[in-house]
Amino acid sequence: MTDYRFYHPIEVRYADIDAQGHLNNAKFLTYFEQARIQYLRHLELFSGEQSFMDIGVILADVHIAFRAPVLWGMDARVGVKTVKMGNKSLTVAQCLMNGPGGPMMAEGEVVLVTYDYHSGTTLPIPATWREKIARFEA
Repeated sequence: MTDYRFYHPIEVRYADIDAQGHLNNAKFLTYFEQARIQYLRHLELFSGEQSFMDIGVILADVHIAFRAPVLWGMDARVGVKTVKMGNKSLTVAQCLMNGPGGPMMAEGEVVLVTYDYHSGTTLPIPATWREKIARFEA
């Protein structure tokens, strides 16, 4: 997938493998989440000094298509890209690859809603976020 500009390496841990010898399906969500957080940090929308409450997004929808088994020891990396920005939501595409330029093992899409955890309300996407995402994904 050459159209992803951001990838995050993921270690496929022995504990992540199920009885059938491949990555447990629940772990794909964890891997995708880890890569999304690193993507937000890479774009400087979130820093390590902030509280999780200050990230400003909440997961609203998830779709994952499993393409091939992920095995222990694979050179896994998760691609992340923003494909759509609404008023209060971001649609983010993700894929799990086996090595650079290797086969796609899974792909998916999530919808994130900009959210104020302190007040419990949705927020418009900040202009600075729009600018940084658009500049990076252009």
